[in-house]
Amino acid sequence: MTATLSPTAARRTFYVLTMTRWFPVGFVVGIFVLLATSRGLTIAQTLTYGAVSGYVCFALELPTSGFADAFGRRPVFVFAAALGVLTALAYVLAHSFWAFVVASALMGVFRAVDSGTLEAWFVDAIHESAPGQDVDQEMSRQGTFLGLAIAVGALLSGGLIWWHPLRDQPPLDLVVWCFLAGNVVHLAASLALLKETPRHRSGSSWRAARESMRQAPAVVRSGIRLLRGSRVLVGLLLAETAWSASMIAFESLMPLRLEELVGSAQHAGALVGPAAALGWAIFSGGTWIAGRASSRFGVARAAMLGRGLNGIGILLMGAALSPAGLLAAYFFTYAAHGLNGPPHNALLHREARAENRATVLSMNSMVGFLAFGVGAPLAGYAAEHTSLTLTIAGLGIVGLIGVVAYRPARTAERAHAA
Repeated sequence: MTATLSPTAARRTFYVLTMTRWFPVGFVVGIFVLLATSRGLTIAQTLTYGAVSGYVCFALELPTSGFADAFGRRPVFVFAAALGVLTALAYVLAHSFWAFVVASALMGVFRAVDSGTLEAWFVDAIHESAPGQDVDQEMSRQGTFLGLAIAVGALLSGGLIWWHPLRDQPPLDLVVWCFLAGNVVHLAASLALLKETPRHRSGSSWRAARESMRQAPAVVRSGIRLLRGSRVLVGLLLAETAWSASMIAFESLMPLRLEELVGSAQHAGALVGPAAALGWAIFSGGTWIAGRASSRFGVARAAMLGRGLNGIGILLMGAALSPAGLLAAYFFTYAAHGLNGPPHNALLHREARAENRATVLSMNSMVGFLAFGVGAPLAGYAAEHTSLTLTIAGLGIVGLIGVVAYRPARTAERAHAA
Protein backbone atom coordinates (compact mmCIF):
# COMPACT_ATOMS: atom_id res chain seq x y z
CA MET A 1 0.00 0.00 0.00
CA THR A 2 1.18 3.54 -0.71
CA ALA A 3 -1.38 5.56 1.19
CA THR A 4 1.32 7.90 2.51
CA LEU A 5 1.78 9.43 -0.98
CA SER A 6 -0.71 11.18 -3.24
CA PRO A 7 -0.90 10.07 -6.90
CA THR A 8 1.05 13.18 -7.92
CA ALA A 9 3.76 12.49 -5.35
CA ALA A 10 3.85 8.83 -6.39
CA ARG A 11 4.41 9.84 -10.02
CA ARG A 12 7.19 12.21 -9.00
CA THR A 13 8.90 9.53 -6.90
CA PHE A 14 8.48 6.98 -9.70
CA TYR A 15 10.15 9.21 -12.27
CA VAL A 16 12.97 10.40 -9.96
CA LEU A 17 13.90 6.88 -8.85
CA THR A 18 13.73 5.70 -12.45
CA MET A 19 16.35 8.31 -13.31
CA THR A 20 18.63 7.54 -10.35
CA ARG A 21 18.32 3.81 -11.15
CA TRP A 22 19.31 4.14 -14.80
CA PHE A 23 21.69 7.13 -14.84
CA PRO A 24 24.63 4.97 -13.59
CA VAL A 25 23.83 2.39 -16.27
CA GLY A 26 24.54 5.05 -18.90
CA PHE A 27 28.20 5.08 -17.86
CA VAL A 28 28.62 1.42 -18.78
CA VAL A 29 26.26 0.97 -21.75
CA GLY A 30 28.35 -1.03 -24.21
CA ILE A 31 31.41 -0.63 -21.99
CA PHE A 32 31.31 -3.95 -20.09
CA VAL A 33 32.00 -5.82 -23.33
CA LEU A 34 34.96 -3.60 -24.20
CA LEU A 35 36.14 -3.65 -20.58
CA ALA A 36 36.27 -7.45 -20.51
CA THR A 37 38.03 -7.79 -23.85
CA SER A 38 40.52 -5.07 -22.87
CA ARG A 39 41.28 -7.05 -19.70
CA GLY A 40 42.13 -10.16 -21.71
CA LEU A 41 38.86 -12.05 -22.29
CA THR A 42 37.89 -13.37 -25.73
CA ILE A 43 34.56 -12.51 -27.37
CA ALA A 44 33.17 -15.95 -26.50
CA GLN A 45 34.35 -15.64 -22.88
CA THR A 46 32.87 -12.16 -22.66
CA LEU A 47 29.41 -13.17 -23.86
CA THR A 48 29.56 -16.37 -21.79
CA TYR A 49 30.29 -14.56 -18.53
CA GLY A 50 27.52 -12.09 -19.39
CA ALA A 51 25.08 -14.97 -19.78
CA VAL A 52 25.54 -15.93 -16.12
CA SER A 53 23.43 -12.90 -15.20
CA GLY A 54 20.56 -14.30 -17.24
CA TYR A 55 20.72 -17.72 -15.61
CA VAL A 56 20.76 -16.24 -12.11
CA CYS A 57 17.80 -14.01 -12.97
CA PHE A 58 15.89 -16.97 -14.34
CA ALA A 59 16.39 -18.84 -11.05
CA LEU A 60 15.53 -15.91 -8.76
CA GLU A 61 12.94 -13.78 -10.59
CA LEU A 62 9.79 -15.51 -9.35
CA PRO A 63 10.92 -16.15 -5.74
CA THR A 64 12.08 -12.56 -5.30
CA SER A 65 9.01 -11.06 -6.93
CA GLY A 66 6.75 -13.30 -4.88
CA PHE A 67 8.53 -12.05 -1.78
CA ALA A 68 8.06 -8.44 -2.94
CA ASP A 69 4.33 -9.03 -3.48
CA ALA A 70 4.01 -10.61 -0.04
CA PHE A 71 6.40 -8.56 2.09
CA GLY A 72 6.34 -5.10 0.52
CA ARG A 73 7.91 -3.20 -2.35
CA ARG A 74 10.01 -0.66 -0.42
CA PRO A 75 12.28 -3.00 1.59
CA VAL A 76 12.89 -5.17 -1.46
CA PHE A 77 13.65 -2.16 -3.69
CA VAL A 78 16.08 -0.70 -1.12
CA PHE A 79 17.79 -4.07 -0.77
CA ALA A 80 18.12 -4.19 -4.56
CA ALA A 81 19.74 -0.74 -4.54
CA ALA A 82 22.28 -1.98 -1.99
CA LEU A 83 22.99 -4.99 -4.20
CA GLY A 84 23.58 -2.56 -7.08
CA VAL A 85 26.41 -0.94 -5.13
CA LEU A 86 28.01 -4.33 -4.41
CA THR A 87 27.65 -5.38 -8.05
CA ALA A 88 29.33 -2.22 -9.32
CA LEU A 89 32.24 -2.79 -6.93
CA ALA A 90 32.63 -6.33 -8.27
CA TYR A 91 33.00 -4.98 -11.83
CA VAL A 92 35.56 -2.44 -10.64
CA LEU A 93 37.69 -5.26 -9.22
CA ALA A 94 37.16 -7.89 -11.97
CA HIS A 95 40.32 -8.71 -13.94
CA SER A 96 39.85 -12.39 -14.83
CA PHE A 97 37.18 -14.56 -16.41
CA TRP A 98 36.00 -15.97 -13.07
CA ALA A 99 35.98 -12.54 -11.43
CA PHE A 100 33.72 -11.35 -14.24
CA VAL A 101 31.54 -14.43 -13.70
CA VAL A 102 31.12 -13.43 -10.03
CA ALA A 103 30.29 -9.85 -11.03
CA SER A 104 27.76 -11.10 -13.58
CA ALA A 105 26.16 -13.40 -11.00
CA LEU A 106 25.78 -10.46 -8.62
CA MET A 107 24.27 -8.45 -11.46
CA GLY A 108 21.76 -11.25 -11.95
CA VAL A 109 20.76 -11.20 -8.28
CA PHE A 110 20.47 -7.40 -8.37
CA ARG A 111 18.28 -7.41 -11.47
CA ALA A 112 16.06 -10.19 -10.14
CA VAL A 113 15.43 -8.35 -6.87
CA ASP A 114 15.01 -4.98 -8.61
CA SER A 115 12.83 -6.25 -11.45
CA GLY A 116 9.29 -4.91 -11.43
CA THR A 117 9.35 -3.76 -7.81
CA LEU A 118 9.25 0.01 -8.37
CA GLU A 119 6.78 -0.36 -11.23
CA ALA A 120 4.47 -2.57 -9.16
CA TRP A 121 4.65 -0.08 -6.29
CA PHE A 122 3.67 2.76 -8.62
CA VAL A 123 0.81 0.95 -10.39
CA ASP A 124 -0.69 -0.04 -7.05
CA ALA A 125 -0.48 3.61 -5.97
CA ILE A 126 -2.40 4.70 -9.07
CA HIS A 127 -4.98 1.94 -8.70
CA GLU A 128 -5.75 2.99 -5.12
CA SER A 129 -7.55 6.05 -6.51
CA ALA A 130 -8.43 4.71 -10.00
CA PRO A 131 -8.83 0.90 -9.92
CA GLY A 132 -7.96 -0.83 -13.18
CA GLN A 133 -6.74 2.34 -14.92
CA ASP A 134 -4.35 1.77 -17.84
CA VAL A 135 -0.86 3.14 -17.17
CA ASP A 136 0.44 3.23 -20.74
CA GLN A 137 0.92 7.02 -20.64
CA GLU A 138 2.84 6.87 -17.34
CA MET A 139 4.92 4.00 -18.72
CA SER A 140 5.63 6.10 -21.79
CA ARG A 141 6.79 9.03 -19.68
CA GLN A 142 8.86 6.72 -17.48
CA GLY A 143 10.55 5.36 -20.59
CA THR A 144 11.37 8.93 -21.63
CA PHE A 145 12.98 9.67 -18.26
CA LEU A 146 14.81 6.35 -18.35
CA GLY A 147 16.20 7.03 -21.81
CA LEU A 148 17.29 10.54 -20.92
CA ALA A 149 19.01 9.33 -17.74
CA ILE A 150 20.99 6.71 -19.65
CA ALA A 151 21.75 9.21 -22.43
CA VAL A 152 23.26 11.73 -20.00
CA GLY A 153 25.31 9.02 -18.30
CA ALA A 154 26.54 7.65 -21.61
CA LEU A 155 27.49 11.12 -22.86
CA LEU A 156 29.51 11.76 -19.70
CA SER A 157 31.08 8.30 -20.06
CA GLY A 158 32.22 8.95 -23.63
CA GLY A 159 33.58 12.35 -22.62
CA LEU A 160 35.59 10.84 -19.76
CA ILE A 161 37.04 8.12 -22.00
CA TRP A 162 38.00 10.70 -24.63
CA TRP A 163 39.45 13.09 -22.01
CA HIS A 164 41.26 10.30 -20.13
CA PRO A 165 42.21 12.50 -17.14
CA LEU A 166 43.93 9.70 -15.18
CA ARG A 167 46.76 8.81 -17.52
CA ASP A 168 48.13 6.07 -15.27
CA GLN A 169 44.81 4.16 -15.42
CA PRO A 170 42.97 2.62 -18.40
CA PRO A 171 40.24 5.05 -19.55
CA LEU A 172 37.51 2.40 -19.24
CA ASP A 173 38.25 1.93 -15.53
CA LEU A 174 37.20 5.48 -14.65
CA VAL A 175 33.69 5.10 -16.03
CA VAL A 176 33.21 1.88 -14.04
CA TRP A 177 34.12 3.82 -10.89
CA CYS A 178 31.49 6.40 -11.90
CA PHE A 179 29.01 3.53 -12.26
CA LEU A 180 29.78 2.60 -8.65
CA ALA A 181 29.31 6.18 -7.42
CA GLY A 182 25.99 6.49 -9.24
CA ASN A 183 24.67 3.35 -7.58
CA VAL A 184 25.55 4.78 -4.17
CA VAL A 185 23.47 7.87 -5.03
CA HIS A 186 20.56 5.67 -6.11
CA LEU A 187 20.67 3.79 -2.80
CA ALA A 188 20.50 7.08 -0.88
CA ALA A 189 17.60 8.32 -3.04
CA SER A 190 15.68 5.08 -2.54
CA LEU A 191 16.01 5.32 1.22
CA ALA A 192 14.90 8.96 1.23
CA LEU A 193 12.06 9.01 -1.32
CA LEU A 194 10.23 5.68 -1.47
CA LYS A 195 7.35 5.55 0.99
CA GLU A 196 5.09 2.60 1.74
CA THR A 197 2.71 1.63 4.51
CA PRO A 198 4.28 -1.41 6.24
CA ARG A 199 2.43 -4.60 5.43
CA HIS A 200 3.30 -6.12 8.81
CA ARG A 201 2.39 -3.99 11.81
CA SER A 202 2.97 -6.49 14.59
CA GLY A 203 5.88 -8.69 15.60
CA SER A 204 9.50 -8.44 14.63
CA SER A 205 10.69 -7.71 11.13
CA TRP A 206 12.31 -11.15 11.01
CA ARG A 207 9.00 -12.81 11.84
CA ALA A 208 7.33 -10.74 9.12
CA ALA A 209 10.05 -11.70 6.66
CA ARG A 210 9.60 -15.40 7.44
CA GLU A 211 5.85 -15.09 7.03
CA SER A 212 6.32 -13.32 3.70
CA MET A 213 8.67 -16.05 2.52
CA ARG A 214 5.96 -18.60 3.36
CA GLN A 215 3.46 -16.56 1.36
CA ALA A 216 5.78 -16.12 -1.62
CA PRO A 217 5.31 -19.65 -3.11
CA ALA A 218 1.53 -19.17 -3.10
CA VAL A 219 1.94 -15.86 -4.90
CA VAL A 220 4.22 -17.54 -7.44
CA ARG A 221 1.73 -20.35 -7.98
CA SER A 222 -1.01 -17.81 -8.63
CA GLY A 223 1.17 -16.22 -11.32
CA ILE A 224 1.82 -19.58 -12.94
CA ARG A 225 -1.90 -20.41 -12.88
CA LEU A 226 -2.56 -17.10 -14.57
CA LEU A 227 -0.01 -18.01 -17.24
CA ARG A 228 -1.68 -21.36 -17.87
CA GLY A 229 -5.05 -19.69 -18.32
CA SER A 230 -4.02 -16.71 -20.47
CA ARG A 231 -3.05 -17.01 -24.12
CA VAL A 232 -2.41 -13.28 -24.05
CA LEU A 233 0.19 -13.57 -21.29
CA VAL A 234 1.84 -16.53 -23.01
CA GLY A 235 2.11 -14.45 -26.18
CA LEU A 236 3.58 -11.50 -24.29
CA LEU A 237 6.25 -13.73 -22.75
CA LEU A 238 7.10 -15.16 -26.18
CA ALA A 239 7.40 -11.62 -27.54
CA GLU A 240 9.73 -10.77 -24.65
CA THR A 241 11.82 -13.85 -25.43
CA ALA A 242 12.34 -12.77 -29.04
CA TRP A 243 12.94 -9.17 -27.96
CA SER A 244 15.59 -10.09 -25.38
CA ALA A 245 17.46 -12.41 -27.72
CA SER A 246 17.59 -9.73 -30.40
CA MET A 247 18.92 -7.19 -27.88
CA ILE A 248 22.23 -9.07 -27.89
CA ALA A 249 22.85 -7.46 -31.28
CA PHE A 250 22.67 -3.82 -30.22
CA GLU A 251 23.72 -4.16 -26.57
CA SER A 252 26.67 -6.58 -26.81
CA LEU A 253 27.75 -6.98 -30.44
CA MET A 254 27.44 -3.39 -31.67
CA PRO A 255 30.46 -2.13 -29.64
CA LEU A 256 32.54 -5.05 -30.91
CA ARG A 257 31.46 -4.40 -34.51
CA LEU A 258 32.30 -0.73 -34.04
CA GLU A 259 35.72 -1.69 -32.66
CA GLU A 260 36.18 -3.89 -35.74
CA LEU A 261 35.38 -0.96 -38.02
CA VAL A 262 37.46 1.75 -36.24
CA GLY A 263 40.41 -0.41 -35.19
CA SER A 264 40.79 -0.01 -31.39
CA ALA A 265 38.88 -0.53 -28.15
CA GLN A 266 39.68 2.96 -26.83
CA HIS A 267 38.50 4.65 -30.04
CA ALA A 268 35.37 2.48 -30.03
CA GLY A 269 34.79 3.23 -26.33
CA ALA A 270 35.04 6.96 -26.94
CA LEU A 271 32.44 6.63 -29.72
CA VAL A 272 30.16 4.25 -27.84
CA GLY A 273 29.50 6.83 -25.10
CA PRO A 274 28.16 9.61 -27.34
CA ALA A 275 26.47 7.05 -29.60
CA ALA A 276 24.71 5.45 -26.65
CA ALA A 277 23.77 8.91 -25.35
CA LEU A 278 22.16 9.83 -28.64
CA GLY A 279 20.67 6.36 -28.93
CA TRP A 280 18.99 6.58 -25.55
CA ALA A 281 17.83 10.12 -26.27
CA ILE A 282 16.25 8.73 -29.44
CA PHE A 283 14.88 5.88 -27.31
CA SER A 284 13.16 8.55 -25.20
CA GLY A 285 11.61 9.95 -28.34
CA GLY A 286 10.44 6.45 -29.21
CA THR A 287 8.72 6.08 -25.84
CA TRP A 288 6.98 9.41 -26.40
CA ILE A 289 5.80 8.18 -29.80
CA ALA A 290 4.63 4.99 -28.07
CA GLY A 291 2.15 6.99 -26.02
CA ARG A 292 0.78 8.68 -29.12
CA ALA A 293 0.70 5.40 -31.09
CA SER A 294 -1.11 3.58 -28.27
CA SER A 295 -3.77 6.29 -28.18
CA ARG A 296 -4.21 6.31 -31.94
CA PHE A 297 -3.82 2.65 -32.96
CA GLY A 298 -4.33 0.72 -29.73
CA VAL A 299 -1.76 -0.60 -27.26
CA ALA A 300 -1.29 -4.01 -28.92
CA ARG A 301 -0.78 -2.61 -32.42
CA ALA A 302 1.72 -0.08 -31.05
CA ALA A 303 3.69 -2.96 -29.50
CA MET A 304 3.63 -4.87 -32.79
CA LEU A 305 4.84 -1.80 -34.68
CA GLY A 306 7.72 -1.25 -32.30
CA ARG A 307 8.80 -4.89 -32.38
CA GLY A 308 8.75 -5.03 -36.18
CA LEU A 309 10.71 -1.80 -36.66
CA ASN A 310 13.25 -2.89 -34.05
CA GLY A 311 13.90 -6.14 -35.89
CA ILE A 312 14.31 -4.26 -39.17
CA GLY A 313 16.79 -1.90 -37.51
CA ILE A 314 18.91 -4.85 -36.34
CA LEU A 315 18.95 -6.23 -39.89
CA LEU A 316 20.18 -2.84 -41.08
CA MET A 317 22.93 -2.95 -38.44
CA GLY A 318 24.02 -6.31 -39.81
CA ALA A 319 24.15 -4.89 -43.34
CA ALA A 320 26.18 -1.77 -42.37
CA LEU A 321 29.68 -1.56 -43.87
CA SER A 322 30.94 1.64 -42.24
CA PRO A 323 30.91 3.22 -38.76
CA ALA A 324 28.44 5.88 -39.94
CA GLY A 325 26.10 3.27 -41.41
CA LEU A 326 26.30 1.13 -38.28
CA LEU A 327 25.53 4.08 -36.01
CA ALA A 328 22.62 5.25 -38.18
CA ALA A 329 21.06 1.77 -38.03
CA TYR A 330 21.76 1.64 -34.30
CA PHE A 331 19.85 4.90 -33.75
CA PHE A 332 16.89 3.64 -35.77
CA THR A 333 16.93 0.42 -33.74
CA TYR A 334 16.87 2.34 -30.47
CA ALA A 335 13.95 4.50 -31.58
CA ALA A 336 11.94 1.33 -32.22
CA HIS A 337 13.25 -0.16 -28.96
CA GLY A 338 11.66 2.78 -27.12
CA LEU A 339 8.46 2.45 -29.14
CA ASN A 340 8.02 -1.20 -28.16
CA GLY A 341 8.62 -0.94 -24.40
CA PRO A 342 5.70 1.07 -22.93
CA PRO A 343 2.90 -0.71 -24.81
CA HIS A 344 4.43 -4.09 -23.98
CA ASN A 345 4.48 -3.21 -20.27
CA ALA A 346 0.96 -1.80 -20.41
CA LEU A 347 -0.26 -5.08 -21.91
CA LEU A 348 1.40 -6.96 -19.05
CA HIS A 349 -0.39 -4.81 -16.46
CA ARG A 350 -3.73 -5.66 -18.08
CA GLU A 351 -3.05 -9.32 -17.28
CA ALA A 352 -2.00 -8.75 -13.64
CA ARG A 353 -3.70 -7.98 -10.35
CA ALA A 354 -2.39 -6.17 -7.27
CA GLU A 355 -1.60 -9.41 -5.44
CA ASN A 356 0.57 -10.81 -8.25
CA ARG A 357 1.68 -7.74 -10.20
CA ALA A 358 5.38 -7.98 -9.34
CA THR A 359 5.23 -11.70 -10.07
CA VAL A 360 3.78 -11.16 -13.55
CA LEU A 361 6.38 -8.49 -14.30
CA SER A 362 9.13 -10.78 -13.09
CA MET A 363 7.85 -13.68 -15.19
CA ASN A 364 8.33 -11.35 -18.14
CA SER A 365 11.84 -10.43 -17.01
CA MET A 366 12.64 -14.06 -16.23
CA VAL A 367 12.02 -15.30 -19.76
CA GLY A 368 13.89 -12.28 -21.11
CA PHE A 369 16.98 -12.98 -19.04
CA LEU A 370 16.83 -16.67 -19.93
CA ALA A 371 16.67 -15.81 -23.62
CA PHE A 372 19.66 -13.49 -23.23
CA GLY A 373 21.51 -16.07 -21.13
CA VAL A 374 21.03 -18.84 -23.69
CA GLY A 375 21.49 -16.60 -26.72
CA ALA A 376 24.62 -14.69 -25.67
CA PRO A 377 27.07 -17.63 -25.64
CA LEU A 378 25.59 -18.91 -28.90
CA ALA A 379 25.98 -15.45 -30.43
CA GLY A 380 29.58 -15.28 -29.18
CA TYR A 381 30.34 -18.67 -30.70
CA ALA A 382 28.66 -17.68 -33.97
CA ALA A 383 30.56 -14.37 -34.09
CA GLU A 384 33.92 -16.09 -33.64
CA HIS A 385 33.22 -18.84 -36.17
CA THR A 386 31.33 -16.84 -38.80
CA SER A 387 31.27 -13.05 -38.44
CA LEU A 388 29.75 -10.30 -36.36
CA THR A 389 27.79 -9.15 -39.41
CA LEU A 390 26.00 -12.48 -39.95
CA THR A 391 25.37 -12.93 -36.25
CA ILE A 392 23.75 -9.51 -35.91
CA ALA A 393 21.54 -10.15 -38.94
CA GLY A 394 20.42 -13.50 -37.52
CA LEU A 395 19.41 -11.84 -34.27
CA GLY A 396 17.36 -9.33 -36.25
CA ILE A 397 15.34 -12.19 -37.75
CA VAL A 398 14.73 -13.58 -34.26
CA GLY A 399 13.40 -10.17 -33.20
CA LEU A 400 10.95 -10.04 -36.08
CA ILE A 401 9.42 -13.36 -35.01
CA GLY A 402 8.19 -11.62 -31.86
CA VAL A 403 5.67 -9.56 -33.84
CA VAL A 404 3.27 -12.48 -34.26
CA ALA A 405 3.36 -13.20 -30.51
CA TYR A 406 1.30 -10.04 -29.92
CA ARG A 407 -1.66 -11.37 -31.92
CA PRO A 408 -3.55 -12.78 -28.88
CA ALA A 409 -3.24 -9.40 -27.15
CA ARG A 410 -4.49 -7.67 -30.28
CA THR A 411 -7.46 -10.06 -30.51
CA ALA A 412 -8.32 -9.48 -26.85
CA GLU A 413 -8.07 -5.71 -27.32
CA ARG A 414 -10.45 -5.79 -30.28
CA ALA A 415 -12.92 -7.93 -28.33
CA HIS A 416 -12.78 -5.56 -25.37
CA ALA A 417 -13.32 -2.53 -27.61
CA ALA A 418 -16.30 -4.21 -29.28
